[in-house]
Amino acid sequence: MATITETRPVEPGAPPPVEPETRGVPRWAWGLVVVAGWIGVWTFTKGTDTLVLGGLDQTGLHDRLSEFGASLGDSPLTNGVGDTLEAFVDFFRRLIAVPTPPRPAAEIGWLGVVAIATWIGYAVANWRIALLVGLSFVSFGAFGYWEDSMDLLVVTLVSVLLTVLIGFPLAVWMGLSRRAARYITLLIDLLQTMPTFVYLVFVVILFGIGVPTAIICTLAYALPPIVRIAGFGIRDVSPTTIEATDSLGQTTWQRLVKVQIPMARSTIILGLNQTILAALSMAIIASYVAGPGLGRPVLSALTRNNFGDSLVPGLLIVLMGIMLDRTTTAASQRSEVVARGGGEDPRRRRLLLAGGLVPVAFAVWYSRFELDAAVFPELGWGDAIADVSNRLMESAVDILEPLTSAFRDAVSYGMLNPMQELLADSPWWLSFTGILLLSLVIGGAKALLPTLICLSGIRFLDLWHDSMIVLNMTIVATVLVMIIAVVFGVWMARDSRVDLALRPLLDAGQTIPAFVYLIPALALFGSSRFTAIVAGLIYAAPAAVKLVADGVGQVSAGAVEAGRSVGSTKWQEIIKVQLPMAKGSLVLATNQGLLYVLAMVVIGGLVGAQALGYDVILGLSSSEKWGKGLAAGLSIVLLGIMIDRIARAAAERAGAGHQARERAFRLGGWRPAIFTGGVR
Repeated sequence: MATITETRPVEPGAPPPVEPETRGVPRWAWGLVVVAGWIGVWTFTKGTDTLVLGGLDQTGLHDRLSEFGASLGDSPLTNGVGDTLEAFVDFFRRLIAVPTPPRPAAEIGWLGVVAIATWIGYAVANWRIALLVGLSFVSFGAFGYWEDSMDLLVVTLVSVLLTVLIGFPLAVWMGLSRRAARYITLLIDLLQTMPTFVYLVFVVILFGIGVPTAIICTLAYALPPIVRIAGFGIRDVSPTTIEATDSLGQTTWQRLVKVQIPMARSTIILGLNQTILAALSMAIIASYVAGPGLGRPVLSALTRNNFGDSLVPGLLIVLMGIMLDRTTTAASQRSEVVARGGGEDPRRRRLLLAGGLVPVAFAVWYSRFELDAAVFPELGWGDAIADVSNRLMESAVDILEPLTSAFRDAVSYGMLNPMQELLADSPWWLSFTGILLLSLVIGGAKALLPTLICLSGIRFLDLWHDSMIVLNMTIVATVLVMIIAVVFGVWMARDSRVDLALRPLLDAGQTIPAFVYLIPALALFGSSRFTAIVAGLIYAAPAAVKLVADGVGQVSAGAVEAGRSVGSTKWQEIIKVQLPMAKGSLVLATNQGLLYVLAMVVIGGLVGAQALGYDVILGLSSSEKWGKGLAAGLSIVLLGIMIDRIARAAAERAGAGHQARERAFRLGGWRPAIFTGGVR
């Protein structure tokens, strides 16, 4: 018998009907099925085919990679490039940083350097920046790190100069050609997702240990920001403006020089600003390959677990970053004002700059003949702060020992150890299958092929067990990151005063070099894998918190008001309205948290994290182990790509669901579960 379905006519002006939301088996249920099956098979197979490889052991593949690396080194090209870079840096170091016998100081003493830097600060920006620059330079000497600070400044500026010479033409090409933009984007995406220590594995074999390796690694890390940001600025110039100038018959070169670059000036300087900060953040990693600068005392103190001795130079790195950041930002703002015909009187400014050269010249001359003006006097400020810091940290460790021990034990025994047993102690084929199925559940078919390729690559590189240990540490740290991100992100989104108070701290947290996070973590937790997890947690939390706060804050006010109108509590608003509707931002925050945590893996190898981080460092320290270090670096890259692709696919699925719910809500056909007793 036929079924007759009653169709109600749609009234004129009424919104179109909303299709009912289909309710199949939720993804989390399928995930539980996969995990349950994994655990069931693991119960009978654990400890077999785990592919454990000892810390100093290698496979045939690793030996072949080491032989290949040895064939790349000691070529005339790399030797020539290395010698040129070393000579270039050595010239500037002898000019302002290191003694040039028989002189006990550099060619220009500290007083002359401070005077020149202060004058440059006023020339490119204003008197406030000049004051900031002068005080910053004086601080470098007052705390006992003048030579190291000047070394870091030289290496950073030389690296940035080379980065601009290479990156700006690429940015112009990227801005003018969409085809070139596609290929260049692939390159800079690879550079940005590859952990910095992986650069060292490649570059050390080519250039050895020293200044050239430090500069080239810094260049590789600092190149993406200026290419991406400056290229975007050039490409984003108004088409109307370009068409208007093209009507005058200008050539492509004239359009670029007279229209696109001038109109993209502020964006280009922003790219330069980010490049400088990226180069500075490599300070400690560069010191690992004998690069000069403030990274050396930080690294030395970290190996001795001396909190105070690492804190002072670490803070000076941050101070230098603030100084360079504020200077480039102010220079960008001033250029915009001058371009619009504003700013102070040009004639008066030229007179002040010319007049300022007189005391600068005197300071340079005086610093060449007077020892006190050439060598910064020892004030002992740095040692005093280091001693006080060590005493305070010892007291803090004693007071916090019960809490830190309880936190470490809870995470280790409650999450870290059980998950490691499942991931690393399963047969490799079982972990392979389990991860592949979970990628399908989380990210859908779009995540399946990248996961398959990455897992196959990790298996081929013969470091499966170490890779699973790293994956476990990354997952545990990311879970902790997201707990912090949700708590503080929701708090910031719901209270503007909290947002105003926390956002500057989060901004500062994102500019501090990653190594600096190891200082308090190492002091509180000692040398262990848990220290690496805590450092990754601190490093990744700021970005995740801001993403969650922005996502929750953008939830439509109508959805929140609808919940309040039926008497929902604040807790119900958060759990059943705001967080579900900000799911896309939550997934994106998880993605970024995973990648930030993974970036700390190699650094964690310096403080007892073992696994892939230790393998990379082993490859750097011995040419015979270079192949294993390269395999470990590539395994980290594959883990990062796999995690990124799964999270992106999940974000797209969550975003599509969010858009559907937003549309349904606007049309009046959807209500959060709280409004309907749990049934949508």
